Amino acid sequence: MNPFTEKAAPVGSAYMDWTALYPEPYNKNEADPYTRVRIILMTGAEYEAVWFGHQFHRHCKDNDVRRSLALLRRAEQQQQKLLSFLKPADETQLETTIGYEQLAVDLTAILAQRDPDPYVVRVMNLALLEDFDHLYRYADLLELEQGVHAERLVGRYTEIMPGRPTIAEHRHPFDSVRRACNFKKAHPLTRLDTAIITAAEQQTMNYYMNLGAFYQSDRGRRLYQEIGMIEEQHVTQYGALMDPRCTWLESLLLHEYTECYLYWSCWQDETDRRVKKIWGRQLENEINHLHVAAELLQRCEGKAWQQVIPDGEFPEPIRFAPQKDYVRKVLAETVEDTAQGEEIVPVRSLPDDAMFWTYQSAVCPRPAAVPSHRVIADCIGERGQDYRFQEGEHPVPALQSRIKDNTRLARTR
Repeated sequence: MNPFTEKAAPVGSAYMDWTALYPEPYNKNEADPYTRVRIILMTGAEYEAVWFGHQFHRHCKDNDVRRSLALLRRAEQQQQKLLSFLKPADETQLETTIGYEQLAVDLTAILAQRDPDPYVVRVMNLALLEDFDHLYRYADLLELEQGVHAERLVGRYTEIMPGRPTIAEHRHPFDSVRRACNFKKAHPLTRLDTAIITAAEQQTMNYYMNLGAFYQSDRGRRLYQEIGMIEEQHVTQYGALMDPRCTWLESLLLHEYTECYLYWSCWQDETDRRVKKIWGRQLENEINHLHVAAELLQRCEGKAWQQVIPDGEFPEPIRFAPQKDYVRKVLAETVEDTAQGEEIVPVRSLPDDAMFWTYQSAVCPRPAAVPSHRVIADCIGERGQDYRFQEGEHPVPALQSRIKDNTRLARTR
């Protein structure tokens, strides 16, 4: 499908009234976990569109362009509200969090396996194991405080066991800045993948920033605070991959194209008929937005859309499926990786004066006080062992014990 050649309607014709804007939520006990994951993904894509639109608006002198942005942004806001209210009122904050981390794990694994840029893959794999560990920490908190087994929430599609220990993920801010891609030379998949993963991780960062302090227990509040700081690192590293040489209007076009591709992918992949209809309607709306972006680019910069996206045909859609084998492979091969400057390196290769050691000493001087460790220690202390869902022995020997949390792996030589 090429969205540039599809028929477009005026943006204002898709505005929804209050009845249409408030959908019937999914049933948390019956919905397929990947339906929930797609909803979280697209809520994040819409938030990114709104956030980008506001930033563009604040850096633009042309009020005609700003009016066009306001028109697009109002439609994006409605779409975001529709999707976010598909979440049922009886789904707890922590249950929703499990969905966020399942999305982070499986989406990152899917993109890493298809992206042709080895550097981008290494960057994704670094964060993959960290989000995988976050899923484990939150799942233990869920079992400990609510008696809910997260394996039910993830549909047993995603394993739940330690990744790179969260305590080892805290790095100096300089070590989160990556090399930017050149979008004019990059493979079309790389342009899409970097935009998708940035929006998805930003959604998680914002969720923890806004809701972490509202969690009911001190133990949980502390865990959200710690993992929220790692999400800041992830958004920094993924955002650094975006090409800063793109103009605001070129970036707008890329944003709208990415949304079109994601809605098309969700429509292709969805198993819930009611939600599938939503994806179809949202795709039609985004095609309209894309055409507005292309018109603005032509009028204001004299550029055809083909100068930014030479081939508008979509690649294969993103299809959510278990990624257990890939995650296990990355665990076995890269669990001790960290970052030094722009590169991904084994922690044992860091020099004595590396900023990683200084930052770790400042932020995590006493492992016993680190929230992500305390949750597991509490679970072991109260239940006799940690909570896991795994379909075989952990591929990393140092992480196989269920009665002791490892706080040294990937943060000491």
